[in-house]
Amino acid sequence: MLNIHNLSISFQGEFLFEDITFKLSPGDRIGLIGKNGAGKSTMLKILSKELEPDSGQIAADKNLSIGFLKQDIDFVLGRTVLEESYEAFKEIKELEAKMEDVNTQLVERTDYESESYNQLMIDLNEVQHSYEIIGGYNYQGETEKILQGLGFKREDFNKLTDTFSGGWRMRIELAKLLLQNNDVLLLDEPTNHLDIESIIWLESFLKNYSGAVVIVSHDKMFLDNVTNRTIEISLGRIYDYPKPYSKFLVLRHEIKTQQLASQKNQQKQIEQTEKLIEKFRAKASKATMAQSLIKKLDKIDRIEVDEDDNSVMTLNFPVSVIPGKVVVEAEHISKRYDDNQVLTDVNLMIERNSKTAFVGQNGQGKSTLAKIIVGEIKYDGHLKLGHNVQIGYFAQNQAEYLDGSKTVLDTMIDAANETNRSKVRDILGSFLFRGEEAEKYVRVLSGGERNRLALAKLMLQPINVLIMDEPTNHLDIKSKNVLKEALKKYEGTLVLVSHDRDFLQGLTNKVYEFKDQKIKEYLGDIDFYLEQRNVENLREVEKRTIVKETPKTTNKQSYEDQKKLKSLNNKLSNIESKINQLEKDIKTDDVELATNYDATVSDETFFDRYQAKKTKLQQLMSDWETITLELDELS
Repeated sequence: MLNIHNLSISFQGEFLFEDITFKLSPGDRIGLIGKNGAGKSTMLKILSKELEPDSGQIAADKNLSIGFLKQDIDFVLGRTVLEESYEAFKEIKELEAKMEDVNTQLVERTDYESESYNQLMIDLNEVQHSYEIIGGYNYQGETEKILQGLGFKREDFNKLTDTFSGGWRMRIELAKLLLQNNDVLLLDEPTNHLDIESIIWLESFLKNYSGAVVIVSHDKMFLDNVTNRTIEISLGRIYDYPKPYSKFLVLRHEIKTQQLASQKNQQKQIEQTEKLIEKFRAKASKATMAQSLIKKLDKIDRIEVDEDDNSVMTLNFPVSVIPGKVVVEAEHISKRYDDNQVLTDVNLMIERNSKTAFVGQNGQGKSTLAKIIVGEIKYDGHLKLGHNVQIGYFAQNQAEYLDGSKTVLDTMIDAANETNRSKVRDILGSFLFRGEEAEKYVRVLSGGERNRLALAKLMLQPINVLIMDEPTNHLDIKSKNVLKEALKKYEGTLVLVSHDRDFLQGLTNKVYEFKDQKIKEYLGDIDFYLEQRNVENLREVEKRTIVKETPKTTNKQSYEDQKKLKSLNNKLSNIESKINQLEKDIKTDDVELATNYDATVSDETFFDRYQAKKTKLQQLMSDWETITLELDELS
């Protein structure tokens, strides 16, 4: 399908990766992993032919179609959600335009007996047939089904894309890709803007996807549930194993342990050989043997141990001043967005040095309450901040506030004040922006690097209350661990909005669950909360909420049902093709009867053939109806 051979690319004189070789085959679902800045997004851009490598070849099957979901997307303004989604069907839209043109001519013209009018009828039949074959009568329903799977409601379909946030626009772009039925899907952080329901739906879709999928993600559970192969980019090399993420880590550790043991044994042999060489070299009678040993030593293929990139950011959140005992006091808080009531009569008290988690399904008001606390949006009710409270806020879309035209260094200098401006370089260094890295423009940074920069900016302001909304989005797994350790050591007040159980474990001592415009308090950590809810993970919480509130109308089809569905669709397409041909033949006979009756009736077999065609047409129409009903039942 897609062969990558000796691929290399460098930036500013340094190789991002060098002489990389691998192959993509149908059914491959690859997790592309590595630390922020290792080259994952660059690899996707090369595979999509958006970026040219310095050297190497990419050989692809003829007519191979590739769909690429990027982290940054541009939308044409003025389109509705449905109109933008329909952009996935260019060929269908072209045929619709042709049908409309032909139908307009048929209505406007009156030369019904002319040859050109008859040709228009034939053209319309052919266009309609092509339209049916490529799914013209099904694409609208398929579009609505996928949009709903990704979290859109029917009332959203006719809203302009301009009115949606970047995360929701990303969902529209993902829907377009899934509708295009590409041979290869390249997905760069597809789950960052999805809620749990949509992630589970996407997992199911990708598991049944027949083409090849390459996914860049730092969501361990998503990678384990979807992928069957892992490629890690580390220090310019790749490590490629046919295992999902967690099993890949175990296998990589086992292989490295074996390499270390083999290298140790080989080193002992080399040292023994070198001792013999030194011993024999001094004796003339043993000189020949010494030369033989030297040649033997030169021929040894030295065992190398896979290198790990262990560079990680160093992070520490200092507390500015000690605030009052009560940090936040909220009474009767309500918030509505147009017709959407998010919070109703919510009461909340956050005390000094408490560690609080906000959990629950997306759209239940977690981010909204965080924004209310930091004074970013208006609301109904009363909210009071305590004495000496200094809030540091990390928004879910924090990286979007960064100016792409500035360098990393300029971004930090502009955010600094006179007392900490001299520390900017040191802070950047601790976040892995060292040397020339600090001179990079923000627009060329990966999503993870932008998040690291946003975290670095937090270091420049006095903080004793830290409110973080999904801070792990885009961060690689090692950076997540560093952030978690820093928050464990943080001596101030912490509020975390997250759906990542691994990240929340050990970080908080109080949980607020957001549901049905209200919040419910659990006086314990995330494990206590899940125990109280009698579930194993946050996915189950959100799934159960969904099942209860919006029952699913479709069940996952079995493998046998899928096979039967495919077979029936093929039969239906074949029958439709025969029906179209018979209708054309019968129409030609009708024209022959009307224009040349005497010659036609003189052919003794004409009416037998004519009647046989009509009988066959009736039988095909009956078969078509039967198969259509079967398909409806299966669907």
